Amino acid sequence: MSSGLLARILDGHHVSADEARSLADVDDTRALADVAAVLRDRGFANVITYSKKVFIPLTHLCRDVCHYCTFAQVPRKLKAPYMTIEEVLEVARQGAQLGCKEALFTLGEKPELRYKAARDALAEMGYESTTAYLRAAAEAVLNETGLLPHLNPGNLTAQELADLKAVSPSMGIMLESASDRLTEKGMPHYGSPDKVPAVRLETLHQAGVAQVPFTSGILIGIGETRLERIDSLLAIRDAHEAHGHIQEVIVQNFRAKPETKMAQAPEPDLNELLWTIAVARLIFGPHMSIQAPPNLSPGVLEQIVHAGINDWGGVSPLTPDFVNPEAPWPHLDELARETAVAGKYLTERLTIYPAYASDLDRWVHADLHDNVVSRIDAEGFPRTDNWCPGDPAPPPKDLLEAVINTPRRVSADVSLILDKAANEELLDEAEVVRLFAARGDDFSAVVQAADALRQKMNGGTVTYAVNRNINYTNICYFKCQFCAFSKGKLSENLRGRPYDLSHDEIARRVQEAWDRGATEVCMQGGIHPEYTGETYVDILKTVKGAVPDMHVHAFSPLEVWQGAATLDLDVTTYLEMLKEAGLGTLPGTAAEILDDEVRAIICPDKINTDQWLDVMRRAHGVGFRTTATIMYGHVEKPVHWARHLMRVRDLQRETGGFTEFVPLPFVHMEAPMYLKGRARKGPTFREALLMHSVARLTLHPHISNIQASWVKMGHEGVMACLNAGCNDLGGTLMNESISRAAGTEHGQETSPVRMVQMIKSANRTPRQRNTVYGEVRRERERTALRAPELAPIINTPARKYERKSTKLVKNELIDLKDVSGG
Repeated sequence: MSSGLLARILDGHHVSADEARSLADVDDTRALADVAAVLRDRGFANVITYSKKVFIPLTHLCRDVCHYCTFAQVPRKLKAPYMTIEEVLEVARQGAQLGCKEALFTLGEKPELRYKAARDALAEMGYESTTAYLRAAAEAVLNETGLLPHLNPGNLTAQELADLKAVSPSMGIMLESASDRLTEKGMPHYGSPDKVPAVRLETLHQAGVAQVPFTSGILIGIGETRLERIDSLLAIRDAHEAHGHIQEVIVQNFRAKPETKMAQAPEPDLNELLWTIAVARLIFGPHMSIQAPPNLSPGVLEQIVHAGINDWGGVSPLTPDFVNPEAPWPHLDELARETAVAGKYLTERLTIYPAYASDLDRWVHADLHDNVVSRIDAEGFPRTDNWCPGDPAPPPKDLLEAVINTPRRVSADVSLILDKAANEELLDEAEVVRLFAARGDDFSAVVQAADALRQKMNGGTVTYAVNRNINYTNICYFKCQFCAFSKGKLSENLRGRPYDLSHDEIARRVQEAWDRGATEVCMQGGIHPEYTGETYVDILKTVKGAVPDMHVHAFSPLEVWQGAATLDLDVTTYLEMLKEAGLGTLPGTAAEILDDEVRAIICPDKINTDQWLDVMRRAHGVGFRTTATIMYGHVEKPVHWARHLMRVRDLQRETGGFTEFVPLPFVHMEAPMYLKGRARKGPTFREALLMHSVARLTLHPHISNIQASWVKMGHEGVMACLNAGCNDLGGTLMNESISRAAGTEHGQETSPVRMVQMIKSANRTPRQRNTVYGEVRRERERTALRAPELAPIINTPARKYERKSTKLVKNELIDLKDVSGG
């Protein structure tokens, strides 16, 4: 039976209950583990997770008398029946200082039903039950420290689950066993009413109804048979298949403890543990998280990994395991090393697993959305450093090292995808998404493969342009949720005064840019309600009247679309009008994410994906070259990145009109959707590097230039990008308004001298280019390198659009003075 069933499992077969029970007779643990390891890799690749936590034993009192437990105590042995809120907060504060993100509340079950001391203590504190006090303690930790509570209070009613869900993104209860036999006299759960399997399974069911991300598992070696273990796992699977809420299944091995009735009971041996882990993986398949606590099995972690786990559970740098105090936590560096020996990469997770953190509307109480979304990346993993786009915090050193370190073990599927990209084969959506998930050695392999293609396509040359940004108005009638630049009576945020540049000021800036060596002005602005298509033509005439040789890189597809509509022209005719007036190329902004599922959230009134692509197709058709961009790191997921890249690639294969691809990481600080608690803090540094690398791999060989934005990435960030597939640093800019309005602190200009210094320090050859990557005259280069200081800019006020404003600060509206008063 076993070989045939195992072969079918490898082919994707779902194990039936009868087939699962048949595994009880299979003694070949190695064969089971080999299949389990393959399944685990299908679901979790090379990643093993853990949660950095503090352990908070709110009370050691318990009405149950499990025969193996030392956690539960009687009142006379305790200093107090419950930890005080301040004691709880002190532990949580220390944990937060050490980088913990989870506060694990463990406590005995309903001690007030057994002990007068518990009832009296609760009454004195003003609480009706232990569960009510738990809610207050969890809320205090959440509000005072930012740690996310995970609650293990035992059995809960539907109402208790609803009450606790408001303060905790996840909860759990160990089923331990579904065998009623273990509750009989002489067995470990005798005299423990809360360990009756039907009672615990009802809690599992109610948690599913309440849509609470839930943890469960089994305890092995307490007198159960292998068949009973399997039945317990099947009971958990039944609950999960009904509701989808079980985020992890723990396989915990019994450890005998002094002064318990089971002090002399034999502990399960390693083979029994490995057998059970492997069977759990086979029963639950590739996508369920299977966990084994590392502190209970020191010295054999590599074998445990091979048996099919993908998670070590919570590990604390501060507090002991109060349930198994004899088993200290491994040091995180040692855990990472042992995980690496097993061929896997250790990465942190939150108490709520990534799949659930990525679907907050379904799984997490609305009051907690901000607490979760501000802590996660696009996959739902936690942010583990302080870097974010526009912030001066330096990039994390481990990732800077990973960019250049030689990978030792690269996942087979990643290697195949990288070979495919190198051979100029088209990557599909799943393959692109897989590259974005790269961590550890896989991450190093991806960025280095991208850099190899950069070397092949661009050699050792890094280009830059000397240009000036001119944002001619910040008045806009669109209400993009990511934008802190636009101003107007309908805009979300008035951080600064509305302006509409005079033509004299535009001409002055163009002339000054030319005098400082610029070859290009990049011109964009808000969609002013009074602008028509003629306005954009007049702006072009102003530029060309000031400096006829200045290249004009201007007008996003949104501005083109709107301009054509105001003149009742088709887009192609209007593009030809702009070309005749002197437009040279178009920026590929307003793309944001080319997926209407995302656009419906971040820019519902903007042009849609097909319209953006249509403008670009028509622009290429009339002879314009354009750039393409992506604005990422807010509400979207890696699958949306993949779709965006593939749509750009497909259009490029059709037209050949894109000169470069420019990733623009979301700058969150002043963005309305971040201030409302609806967006992440931009991409993580890992995600930002991967965006540049995966863009190179996905777009190869159709787009040969990948640009890094120093305004958003910072100088150290773009230097790292030069080793991750980038060959261009964009423009010197001279003035930068849009990212600064969003909160970036990386300045307005990177001078040509500084550009050359950065490029040379990366052992690359700098080359000043024009907008379409051609050569510039030596006169322009010399002028740029000795450019004088910029004169102060004058933003022509648009008083008609000034109004008394409110500023949105993290879900609260705060009245400001009239903007005209500063």
